[in-house]
Amino acid sequence: MVPALAGAVIVNFLFARTQSGEKSRSMLIFIVLIDALMLVEFKILGQYVDSSLLPVGISFYIFKMISYQADVYRDRVKADAAFKDVAAYFCMFPQLVSGPIMRFEDYEKNKMLTDTEGKAGHASGRKKLRGILVALEDGLLYFVAGLAMKVLLADHLAMLWKEIGTIGYESISTPLAWLGAVTYSLELYFDFWGYSLMAAGVGIMLGFPFVLNFDHPYGSGSVSEFYRRWHVTLGSWFRDYIYIPMGGSRKGEGRTFLNLLVVWLVTGFWHGVNLNFILWGLVLFAIIVCEKYLVFRFLPRKIGRFIGHFNVLVLIPLTWVIFAISDRFMLAEYFARLFPFFGTGIAVNDADVIKKLSVYWSVLLPGLILLIPGVFKFWENHRRHVAFTIIWFFLFWACIFSLSNASGNPFMYFKF
Repeated sequence: MVPALAGAVIVNFLFARTQSGEKSRSMLIFIVLIDALMLVEFKILGQYVDSSLLPVGISFYIFKMISYQADVYRDRVKADAAFKDVAAYFCMFPQLVSGPIMRFEDYEKNKMLTDTEGKAGHASGRKKLRGILVALEDGLLYFVAGLAMKVLLADHLAMLWKEIGTIGYESISTPLAWLGAVTYSLELYFDFWGYSLMAAGVGIMLGFPFVLNFDHPYGSGSVSEFYRRWHVTLGSWFRDYIYIPMGGSRKGEGRTFLNLLVVWLVTGFWHGVNLNFILWGLVLFAIIVCEKYLVFRFLPRKIGRFIGHFNVLVLIPLTWVIFAISDRFMLAEYFARLFPFFGTGIAVNDADVIKKLSVYWSVLLPGLILLIPGVFKFWENHRRHVAFTIIWFFLFWACIFSLSNASGNPFMYFKF
């Protein structure tokens, strides 16, 4: 990973410098193609040759490089930024392997603020120390919150999902198949939300602002809103650097339709070159188009909103099943269990779902509660209260205990 990252950093820095005078669109297209082809090459090598050839988190630092080149071309950032600043932005370690995707202009704003405070002199030394301690406290609180989501929720939910796979999709009941869809949805959510909070927490401790990457997506009123609030920085990246440059929704419905199709095809490919990821992107595209051009256009607002919530709470978990299962025959078997209308029995073992619920209710219930936006927001608003400090202290040691007895379960988005 290090040689690939170092080479990409140097090449992108030098190409950006060529834009310091008169801007060249052809140079922008060339370097974007170089970055994109680098990503495609590693994705293919990792998929078809050896998974070890896919550098961890390559998608995220390539996307930061592309956004930097585009922002230099648009004069949103200066082309003559110092190499150490450009390299520090590309290689910012809390965000390197799985995001969030910070923009260079945000990095510069924070650096300018830090430099200004540093020149304030000794007179504000006590104030600066207090600010550092507050940042350390805040960052640590977010870090522990993310760690708990990963270790105490996502990793234990992963055990249930793996057990369902071990049983065999052809042998599970329909209720257990639905429980599996919910379980994987929660696992992915808390795995990645947990990582994002940990990365944001480390960033805060280093003096950077909190980067919002999840905004309680399961409270959304439509699938399109869900993906504006799920992995916020990636969604905004696709919007600002693919959808809008292609014309967005400004060039008629036919062009909007095409632009949405391209965005979701790219989104699917970004996750991997397997057919299930492309199918996942196409299914989401179809749902969003139906919402945009049918549900919200022809139905009363309240009914449309109800259907949108239904899509988020029911259809989104089904799309995550497509995301999770790469083998098309196993995927078909799983959906045959979810919808047993074609000769497949509704249950092989009627009691299997009861057995799993009796074991895993203690992680499923907190996971479902945390889907309610007000729960986490309440903690954010009162996170410095002494009661939460005590709770977080025990949460941290519960995570340490769980990690000491676990075999290791890496973050799911490391492979993207």
